Amino acid sequence: MAIEGKDEQAREPRIRLGMVGGGAGAFIGAVHRMAARLDDQFDLVAGALSSTPEKAMQSGRDLGLDPARTYGSYKEMAIREARLKNGIEAVSIVTPNHVHYEAAKEFLRRGIHVICDKPLTSNLSDAKKLKKVADESDALFILTHNYTGYPMVRQAREMIQNGDLGTLRIVQVEYPQDWLTEAVEQTGAKQAVWRTDPAQSGAGGSTGDIGTHAYNLASFITGLTLESLAADLDSFVEGRRLDDNAHVMLRFEGGAKGMLWCSQVAPGHENGLKIRVYGTKGGIEWVQADPNYLWFTPFGEPKRLITRNGAGAGSAAGRASRIPSGHPEGYLEAFATIYTEAAHAINARKKGATVDNAVIYPTVDDGVKGVAFVEACVASSKKNGAWVKLPA
Repeated sequence: MAIEGKDEQAREPRIRLGMVGGGAGAFIGAVHRMAARLDDQFDLVAGALSSTPEKAMQSGRDLGLDPARTYGSYKEMAIREARLKNGIEAVSIVTPNHVHYEAAKEFLRRGIHVICDKPLTSNLSDAKKLKKVADESDALFILTHNYTGYPMVRQAREMIQNGDLGTLRIVQVEYPQDWLTEAVEQTGAKQAVWRTDPAQSGAGGSTGDIGTHAYNLASFITGLTLESLAADLDSFVEGRRLDDNAHVMLRFEGGAKGMLWCSQVAPGHENGLKIRVYGTKGGIEWVQADPNYLWFTPFGEPKRLITRNGAGAGSAAGRASRIPSGHPEGYLEAFATIYTEAAHAINARKKGATVDNAVIYPTVDDGVKGVAFVEACVASSKKNGAWVKLPA
């Protein structure tokens, strides 16, 4: 089985893609480039790959880009590419959080589709302004919460939509890491420096970096709307200005309750994203480290293992799968699913056609909810864990 429409989409001309950020030494830039190419939907043809023009040019050379389409700033790229006959049709924004709003705005206002890394922005004010720009633009906005691209995550979502779990009662999601257990930002480690800097990352540390992933995953799978939360945030490493651990209690509309734990100071955990959901009829469990498997337990019956493309897997998982069961699919493929969904939507927009309802990707609205979640966590923690309502 394969992503629905992939063969048809492959016959479409590749979408001309630009990139902002993601130059030399940037892990996530390379991930986005691999994801964009995996299903043969995009060609990277332009870039403003660094905030330093010299580094931007060198990164462009390293990637084989035309020097004439390697830019010293994203604004220069947006202006010129919008004027070119064969200019970029979409742009990937893979910078630190504080750049997302201004960069995305430049492209959206020129009708260029935006594929942006999470979180949406570094603060809720910018998130709301970016939503307004996106809503008024003819271009699409896609947010790369890549974990929504895993086939078994989509299987879990479909099962809940089909009522297999009954009325939802409990949601438990966690995302522990250990890479910030020591003050590595003080050694100049690039990935740690900006993530622990409020001016670049925003008000949340672990909550913004990985807590938003956990929250988005819970929302995506369950379809529940978060009503209020109570958060206890800590910066355990001395001198760290943003949280590196958070315990958050969740109350959803309709009465379901939840807990979210995110940490970057939990030795032994690399990327320990896990979710458990329980309802009146049964429960499910999915672990990102073993992503091709979903455990389903109907109440009063033995546990059942559902495998990607195996017996019991549904159409939602099948359309996000590329290879037969038993061959592992993982992180890069899930990321590529978001890019391929974006390609489906972009190609439909070019033709003036309606996008297939099966096409799913995180939107600017999901991004606003994520930033609101972070700021609510910070506000709650400052009030000694008081319950804080999420904005409508």
